[in-house]
Amino acid sequence: MIDFGQLGDVVLSLPALRAIREKFPQARITVAVGKAAAPVVELSGYADAIIPVDRVALRDGPKPWAILGIFKLVKEVRRKEFDFVIDLHSLSETNLLGFFSGAAKRLYARRPGRSLDFLSRFDTRPPVEESKKHAVDRYLDVLVPLGIKDAPRAPRLRARAEDDRVIEKMLKKAKANTGAPLIGLFPGAGHPSRRWPLTGFRDLADMLTRNDEVRIIVFAGPEEREMVAQVKGSFPRNTIIFDRLTIPQLAAAMSRLSVLVSNDTGPMHIAAAVGTSVVLLLDRRAPHTFLPVEGQHRIIQSAIAHITTEEVYGAARELLVTGRTEALFAT
Repeated sequence: MIDFGQLGDVVLSLPALRAIREKFPQARITVAVGKAAAPVVELSGYADAIIPVDRVALRDGPKPWAILGIFKLVKEVRRKEFDFVIDLHSLSETNLLGFFSGAAKRLYARRPGRSLDFLSRFDTRPPVEESKKHAVDRYLDVLVPLGIKDAPRAPRLRARAEDDRVIEKMLKKAKANTGAPLIGLFPGAGHPSRRWPLTGFRDLADMLTRNDEVRIIVFAGPEEREMVAQVKGSFPRNTIIFDRLTIPQLAAAMSRLSVLVSNDTGPMHIAAAVGTSVVLLLDRRAPHTFLPVEGQHRIIQSAIAHITTEEVYGAARELLVTGRTEALFAT
């Protein structure tokens, strides 16, 4: 299977991967996936093998190296002698990769203007992609020719024990394993137009720390490194910063949160997949095709810079209180 989306896309493709696994329980499934998102597929447990691909280097690197990389990838794929290729994202380059794989059967998503789905080779074709459909449903639509219908829609991930132990040790060092609820904040996003101002996250952290006896964890990836100094200098003094986690460790940390407040990001989808409630801050221009599926979540959509701290605090506190109430009933 070819799954070349970004981190959030790959999380949202997990229901399709699960459906393939359940449809073909005896098959050996290999997933060609972008290098950054490969750990998501590994965590899912649905694949037997993974071919990680450095999509950025192939796209933006020097052309001679990119061409050489493509030839190496095609050679590796052909050597494995695949019988069947399913391309969920169906870009022109991934369609070509499937074509050159030598697989006798090829099932491609039909994306007008973006795919070369005429290179597919299957008895029946999936419906033409509807851009307004949720991403989960678009990926599942590709599988309709296989007789897969009404598959579970919610992505699911489970943290590994070894990663949970690493997070436990980090929380213990920060004296955050005392039972106080953990609230996560993810202030980054792929583009500045999708980021709630860092001052909003700072004020939210102040309110939650003062009023609700919680510990704040700020998550940052490589793209958010420049924010870390600002967080250290302006957030509550006992704020925990996790900025060096692997994807599996991130999943383990997210699974311990009572609530995550986040911009529209891949880590937000990981949090939802491990069962954590999310407050999603969404710009008014953003489509609804990448929202979390199922679970207790709150979506605040407006001009991103105009979202107020009071709005976000109210949504986060509502989820926090709901979680506390459910915990009481569970005991």
